[in-house]
Amino acid sequence: MTGTLGSAYSLYLGVTLAIMSSIFIGSSFILKKKGLLRLADKGVTRAGQGGFSYLKEWLWWAGLISMGLGEALNFAAYAFAPATLVTPLGALSVLICAILSSYYLDEKLNVHGKLGCILSILGSTVMVIHAPEEEEVTSLHDMEMKLRDPGFIVFAVLVIIISIVLIFGVAPKKGQTNILVYISICSLIGAFSVSSVKGLGIAIKDLIHREPVYKHPLFFFLLVVLALSVGTQITFLNKALDMFNTSVVTPIYYVFFTTMVVTCSIILFKEWSSMSIGDIIGTLCGFLTIITGIFLLHAFKNTNLTWTQISSNLKKEKQGPLRHEDQHTLLDNMESPVLVYEDDDTLSRVNELR
Repeated sequence: MTGTLGSAYSLYLGVTLAIMSSIFIGSSFILKKKGLLRLADKGVTRAGQGGFSYLKEWLWWAGLISMGLGEALNFAAYAFAPATLVTPLGALSVLICAILSSYYLDEKLNVHGKLGCILSILGSTVMVIHAPEEEEVTSLHDMEMKLRDPGFIVFAVLVIIISIVLIFGVAPKKGQTNILVYISICSLIGAFSVSSVKGLGIAIKDLIHREPVYKHPLFFFLLVVLALSVGTQITFLNKALDMFNTSVVTPIYYVFFTTMVVTCSIILFKEWSSMSIGDIIGTLCGFLTIITGIFLLHAFKNTNLTWTQISSNLKKEKQGPLRHEDQHTLLDNMESPVLVYEDDDTLSRVNELR
């Protein structure tokens, strides 16, 4: 009985922490955007153009602190609730950001954008639910063995090469016009930041048990990787928020980031070997749903379509057949012999009066 109550308490605590995390993370995008807009009004060099004036803006720092608190709460939630429950709850940050941006930033999503948000969140949730649990890693030595795996090394090298090409080749030319450039950089680098956090979490757990983890080179390597990856993510996420609509940046970033984290976890912890056919099909369906949502968000972002226009068009379609029938009725009446006879009789009477 006590064990059941303890499990229920842990579950509810984990869910509460995950929801609070989503609130803080969703609010952080709004605070950062407000700070960047204030700087733009002052005429300083914008973040999207390479400026770093946002470091002097308190609203931006409030957003950064809010995001830090959200990530810390999210990290703590994994200690109390299953990952298959905590990770999908991260989608709430997208909805919170979209709602707050409509109130505080006057940013609107058209019908395609709203449907894209829903599909993206559903696809990410399905993909995470069908993703297998991570293989247990209990020490820095186990983590080191995983990082030395040839499959992960190839994945890491590819991610680094693609990131370098995007940062130095694509971003200067198309970063300010294509929303996917900055977000792709953040998401690719984000895979390393999450892996580093997992490794450092193991190190902190070992440190609590008084093991000399500070003597292990991997501990400092993970610290450096985390600092570089988080710094890169913050820089390019600021550029994306500065140049594009917040309610569009947030869901795309969530989808890309979640996809990269799941992919990295599958490769690093060999999760694919334990996946059933149902999980593989579910993961593929989730990924295709994500692609569809991203397409709706990105391809129709400049289309001005509202629910009012859709409802009015539906009403016109319903009224269309009635008007068509009225036209046929009028033609039938015009060709009716009775009407022709009555018209001829009326005409003859007029002639008699004359």
